[in-house]
Amino acid sequence: MNLQEMLDQAASGTAHVEGGWGQGRATYGGLVGALAYSALRAQLTADPRPPLRSLTVNFVAPVGPGQAEVEATILRAGSSATQGLVQLRQDDKVAAAVLAAFGAPRTSAIRVEPTAVTMPDLPDPESIEPFPYIPGATPDFFQHVELRLADGSAPFAGADTSHMSGWMRFRQAPPTFDERHFIALADAWPPAVIQMLPTPAPGSSLTWTLELLGDVTAEPDTHWAYAVHTDQAGDGYAHTDARIWHPDGRLVAISRQTVSVFG
Repeated sequence: MNLQEMLDQAASGTAHVEGGWGQGRATYGGLVGALAYSALRAQLTADPRPPLRSLTVNFVAPVGPGQAEVEATILRAGSSATQGLVQLRQDDKVAAAVLAAFGAPRTSAIRVEPTAVTMPDLPDPESIEPFPYIPGATPDFFQHVELRLADGSAPFAGADTSHMSGWMRFRQAPPTFDERHFIALADAWPPAVIQMLPTPAPGSSLTWTLELLGDVTAEPDTHWAYAVHTDQAGDGYAHTDARIWHPDGRLVAISRQTVSVFG
């Protein structure tokens, strides 16, 4: 079952998590968030559907391959703002809890352009070799995503840096590309701090918040620019802040994570 088929099935309330999307002992978090969002998206009845503004995912327990129940609830649908909750369960236990906020455009006198954060000057994506997919050595889901690192270091390089920037897209373009696919892609980069470790050690997201600033509908094979820096790390946790740009230079998303680091 490919990504599109998983997203479509999740809209029915029962998701199938295909093997080959693993990240250590858990399923890749971007896929978990996208499946949950797909179930909630199907509950929206407004036409047109209000744009997604924020998605927060709490990774409660590892999600494994196989069936998962996806319970999506609209908590409140107002005249402009709608909020919903999704609980993804396996073996009758909550494995992920997701909150989403949608907001229809309003008339407002306030407008602040993101001039303080501009898209980094990145080399052409085709000039950078993507991270390889090496069975048994790299995360399984690397076979589905293409990450091209322009600045920073590879995981477990013993680096003294904790930032990354580069390009990302799916290795096999889906038939269409909307916010479901964007969510599935946006979490693809390794935790930025693990490049500081000299040897492999586990690291995973504890929480993830994705804020959408604009339309992320795009051509399915679009390269998206990504840059992340670490705000603070200590006591086995790191707090990171990332930005994602459309290749035309538009800032389209902010991605914030609390990462558990076991090393």
